[in-house]
Amino acid sequence: MRPPSARHRRLAVALFAAALLPAVSPGPAAWADSPAVPGADFTDGFGLSQVADGTEVRSGTDFTITVTTPEVAGPHRIRIFLPSGYADDPDRRWPVTYFLHGGGGNVDDAAAAPALHSDAMITVVPDGGLKSWYADWYMQNTAEGAADWETFHLEQVVPYIDANLRTLPDREHRAVTGLSMGGSGALHYAQARPDLFGHASSLSGGIDFSMATVRATVLATELDLPGAWCALSTPSSQGCPTYGPSVDSDAIFGSPYPVLGADHRWNAYDPAAPANLSKLKNTQVTLYTGNQGLIDGQTAMAAHTVKNRLDQLGIPSRLVDYGNGASLSPQCDGSHTYKCWGPAYADYVPRLEAAFEAAAKN
Repeated sequence: MRPPSARHRRLAVALFAAALLPAVSPGPAAWADSPAVPGADFTDGFGLSQVADGTEVRSGTDFTITVTTPEVAGPHRIRIFLPSGYADDPDRRWPVTYFLHGGGGNVDDAAAAPALHSDAMITVVPDGGLKSWYADWYMQNTAEGAADWETFHLEQVVPYIDANLRTLPDREHRAVTGLSMGGSGALHYAQARPDLFGHASSLSGGIDFSMATVRATVLATELDLPGAWCALSTPSSQGCPTYGPSVDSDAIFGSPYPVLGADHRWNAYDPAAPANLSKLKNTQVTLYTGNQGLIDGQTAMAAHTVKNRLDQLGIPSRLVDYGNGASLSPQCDGSHTYKCWGPAYADYVPRLEAAFEAAAKN
């Protein structure tokens, strides 16, 4: 009897391996044109290189890729939620929402707000670090290494997503939203790049950098002083991580002290500064906050300051101060937690979807 050929040996191995794998339904015919592993066919570019073994697949519409970039030290994950119909219609393009997580959090926090996994849009959750504050840091030689987070997100992640997914790549179909630290990042990104984002929302955001409590929070993250902010801005199931290695108190925005203009970088970033708010004149702005507890008592003050200044500038906006949470959801107590942010996104996302749909008709 002749020994099996190399071709037959390869076939036998393939059949044996297939027998060990669980059966998977093939899904819609259109899925045949998509990669077996979502994100596997992404093409490097815009300074981003995908880590070959860094893809996590939860389903065909929920997966995470890992990338590296010279702008920010270390590998970084990007979680992506696709609409359930994404694979069914290969000619359709979709709006995109960028979700910015809070301090001490990570890209998996988005799962605590199920409304973000929408059938009407793509949601992209880029790693924002434990204390990035969504800024290009003043100091680049700290224990964190390179930390140009704003450049990473706005000049690399956004065009990378547009190049690799079927997006509608215009501001009317692109939103940025975030909570806590990510809430300030969302307003700042919309102000820094009004050409990119037509919609911005902040939930319980540290959005007024003139407030001593907000500046103190930034300093606490720089010095890795875990406290209430960390414990409450991360889903309870994930516990309270530290803010990473301690860095200089001037690392992100330079000196925080308003003496002889030493705090000019804080003021330039400040999402509540009238000069920055004026850049939102063509942006749909939504603010959510409770007013209970140590933290949301402060974010409520910041949100009302921003709302009043937008009103003075004649810029339409929507503020939802849900107070003790009773008007929002039975599970919300008005505090700085996903018990409130989850319902807040359940209120916000349908409104955002309607705005995207209206823009598509124009």
